[in-house]
Amino acid sequence: MSRRIPLWALASILAGVALLLLAVVLYLPHLIYPPLPPGELHAVPSVEARIQLQQAQAGLQSTLRGQLLQAFGALFVMAGVIAAWQQVRVAREGHLTDRFSRAIEHLGSDTVDIRLGGLHALERIAKNSYADRPTVATILGAYVRGHAAWPVGAPNGPLHPDEIDDALPWLSSRAPDVQIAMHILARLPDHADGGDRYLSRVDLRRIQLSGNLDHTSLRHATLNRAWLRRISLRGADLTDADLRQANLERANLAEARLAGAHLQGARMREAVLRGADLRGADLSKADLRDVDLSDTRLAGAKLDDIVANAGTRLPAPEPDEGPE
Repeated sequence: MSRRIPLWALASILAGVALLLLAVVLYLPHLIYPPLPPGELHAVPSVEARIQLQQAQAGLQSTLRGQLLQAFGALFVMAGVIAAWQQVRVAREGHLTDRFSRAIEHLGSDTVDIRLGGLHALERIAKNSYADRPTVATILGAYVRGHAAWPVGAPNGPLHPDEIDDALPWLSSRAPDVQIAMHILARLPDHADGGDRYLSRVDLRRIQLSGNLDHTSLRHATLNRAWLRRISLRGADLTDADLRQANLERANLAEARLAGAHLQGARMREAVLRGADLRGADLSKADLRDVDLSDTRLAGAKLDDIVANAGTRLPAPEPDEGPE
């Protein structure tokens, strides 16, 4: 833990620096432009010439002394600017810390409106502070996992995939705080050190979401009947995720891991699946119009081979009605 310098010690240091600078201003010109020795001065025959030499010598010293004073003055001004900037930075960091602490306190409230205020406060902090964006993303991910858990595989945990509940309301009505937390995560600016977002085993049924969730882990999550049109899930891990009847039209699923995913009845028209891992995925009754499945991670394999070797289930081809 750093120790603060006593006021008297700081004053002594400043006084010592001031005396040192004063000595430099007073004596350095004498060292650089020393006065002529008396012998050399008396060797000059003209009194007027001797006076001119002494004046020239004094002028050089005065000029150097003035330059030193200007340089030291500029240093003092620069030091003042740096000190002022440091004070502003410290004050700003203190203000951000206070805002961060209050936002975290609000997330623990029993009132949903207060929690929503805390979530929006975290979003403002992430927008204003580049360094805090990974921390905010981590907190939001933990919040979603804590408030919308889907403990697949745990004792007494839910079946996965479960039966689709047609009467289930939208997530924005069922859990507005979770909906807002996901909205914030999807629109947070990118951060080079943000790492992958971890949202495995969460209940996001009937969520309405757009934006960017690239490289997000959604393993074993349930998103059935979700509205994810045009969302970017590039490189996301959706292993064993429940996406039945989800709207994924024009979604970017390039290089996503969809092994074992449940996509029955999903609307995936014009979705991008370049490099995606579809091994074991169930795409039966999915709308795959204008979707290119040839450039998946099983590149070079025919669709029949993909079905046979990886267990992938594709929609049945539409029957040929033939000529009327």
